[in-house]
Amino acid sequence: MKRLLHTEDHEWSISKISIAILLAFIFSVSLRYIWVDQFQNAESFKWLGQLMINTNDGYYFAEGARDILAGGHQELDSSPVHDPAAQITALFAKLLPFTFETIILWIPAFLGSLIVVPLVLIGQSLRQPLMGVVAAFVGSITWSYYNRTMVGYYDTDMLTIVLPTFVVWAIISNIRYMENRFLPTAPIFVSLYLFWYPQSVSLNLAIVGILFIYTVIFHRKDMFNYKLLSLLFISLLPIDIFVKLIIIFAVFGIIFYYENGEHYGEERVKGDGKDEVVVLKAKKRKLNMNLDKYILGLFIVSGIALLFSGVFNNLIHQVVGYIVRDVSSTVTNEGLMGSLHFYNVVQTVREASAIPFETFANRISGHEATFWISSLGVILMMFRWRVLLVTIPMVGLGYLAHKNGLRFTVYAVPIYALGLGYLIALSVKGMRNRYVKYSIAAALTALAIYPNYKHIEAYKVPVVFNNNEVAVLDQLKYEATREDYVLAWWDYGYPIRYYSDVKTLVDGGQHSGAINYPVSFSLMRKPLESANMARLAVEYREMSRYHLAHMMEDRNLTNPDELLKSLYNNSVQLPEKTRDIYYYLPLRMMDIFPTVGLFSQIDLKSGNQAIKPFFYQSRSIRDDGRTIHMGSGISFDKQNATVKIGNTERPIDSFYITQYDQSGKLQVHRLQSRAGANLSIIYMKSYGKMLLVDNFTLNSTYVQLFVLENIPTDLFEPVIMTPIAKVFKLKK
Repeated sequence: MKRLLHTEDHEWSISKISIAILLAFIFSVSLRYIWVDQFQNAESFKWLGQLMINTNDGYYFAEGARDILAGGHQELDSSPVHDPAAQITALFAKLLPFTFETIILWIPAFLGSLIVVPLVLIGQSLRQPLMGVVAAFVGSITWSYYNRTMVGYYDTDMLTIVLPTFVVWAIISNIRYMENRFLPTAPIFVSLYLFWYPQSVSLNLAIVGILFIYTVIFHRKDMFNYKLLSLLFISLLPIDIFVKLIIIFAVFGIIFYYENGEHYGEERVKGDGKDEVVVLKAKKRKLNMNLDKYILGLFIVSGIALLFSGVFNNLIHQVVGYIVRDVSSTVTNEGLMGSLHFYNVVQTVREASAIPFETFANRISGHEATFWISSLGVILMMFRWRVLLVTIPMVGLGYLAHKNGLRFTVYAVPIYALGLGYLIALSVKGMRNRYVKYSIAAALTALAIYPNYKHIEAYKVPVVFNNNEVAVLDQLKYEATREDYVLAWWDYGYPIRYYSDVKTLVDGGQHSGAINYPVSFSLMRKPLESANMARLAVEYREMSRYHLAHMMEDRNLTNPDELLKSLYNNSVQLPEKTRDIYYYLPLRMMDIFPTVGLFSQIDLKSGNQAIKPFFYQSRSIRDDGRTIHMGSGISFDKQNATVKIGNTERPIDSFYITQYDQSGKLQVHRLQSRAGANLSIIYMKSYGKMLLVDNFTLNSTYVQLFVLENIPTDLFEPVIMTPIAKVFKLKK
């Protein structure tokens, strides 16, 4: 069987491998230019003459890099100045002759394309270079990997798959060559991976765990594997990366010195040369036996240190968070005054949702047919080279995507690309004519690339904000100070901090149910209640007291409803004002308005949804004279002033028409129909959309301030008013 699975069984020259890597890298970057070419003339996607990035989280790292270059940041502003992604970006900005906007736009394409290097090197280490080259060309542009490393997708993903693939290559090289010079490679890449992406601890533990099992089963007498495992155990320890690397190199230096030095032959003995050789060999054997004891000792000590280091606690936490999810929609926070229940944010994250098999297969291989072919290749190559069993954790993590979210598919991409490369190498096995052989391999590779290319061509993902929205945030930068807060939903936290250089309460990394509650409350409740909660949330944040339980404790309250009631009737004792608060209310939030409300419509004592407001928006409006059809079985009878929802007919309180005049001022006309009815319609004529809302939603701060511009002047001051986004300053 193994004979049938053999392919070329030789290595390419360094120059040939280098050329292959360069060509694959150029190919990867070139296909990523397609998105740039598609939107090069879209001025609404540009800021400061450059296309903007297309991932929200990218603004987090951009903020950190900006502050590094500026030489400082504000306390409690959440700027990631110590994050590796921000640091490497700042370094590139200092060294390269490009604008900062150009660097953050293109850096994911160049760093992400580095995936071709370990893939080609894996093929070379297995003496199957064609396999590695095919994998590099296919894997670098496969559906999900492209999505998360395309131009503009400025995030840690640009190295999150590159580094573990380097780890796999380093382990393969060590096991295949069994040479001390390779020993530091795997622990170095594991250390770098953990430094770059701390959440990778579970994947790294799994890879090293598989290597340990592999050693016990197949190589338990090979001391080299124990040396490698010892260094890998050290690389997994939760200590500073520089300390870790010093220890790794120190241990490696000792091993290399004693095993590769000639100190064992320094002592000469009397007698003929033959006797001398015998004695020297005996001394070397004795030394090696002693070294074996030391290596086993190092293996045991490093293993025990890892076992008690706490990293397995992180592994358990991640398993609970990503796999064994609580079916409840709430999470419980043990506050100072007892348990408070908040909405579970995981329920609202699309990336954490199950995906259909077709999407799962396409994201891993570009097409279902390619997926099944690559699956066969993965199985065969693991049978052919047992060391490839260390890739099982990456494949397994990719498979989690089918039930636990599309974000995980990317981990399986490089391994499946190798599986495809192996099958293509097998298919041209034995062909003597090199031209025919490589032409067929290229044709088969092109077939695998094609569906991924079509995906890239169709994947016209927009930028995070258009330039009109950015213009609002840029203007806000000159209205607010760096110590002021901007209250907005967490989706907009990072861009707001980057463009306006202010503080926020929530963002893409700080949006648990407990943290989201005050912001959701401020957006969804009446202006007075909103203003009180906003002031409480900001001032308590500055005191590093984030929880509602802290607010309750300071007021000797045991029931959260008592705190909320004091906000309603304005009897709450507010902390001293130390800074200004601005509300950022964008048009785009209307699309997620019901989701925003879920976080504050919950009963904090039971976890049940206490308030179930009604909100419906429609862009599909058809007026036949008597009836306005709003889609989804909803229509408005103009003559009877009733709205029909399915088979239910209900009266409306008011019909609002909003429209911007030629001067850009919003004009609002209200036609009251039946006072006291719990539904109203808002026809946003300038936007071409219609809203059907209940009184709770109608009275919310977002609707009152953004949609109707019904501004309570004792509480709010309009600062920036545009149709796309509006900013209000809190006076309270």
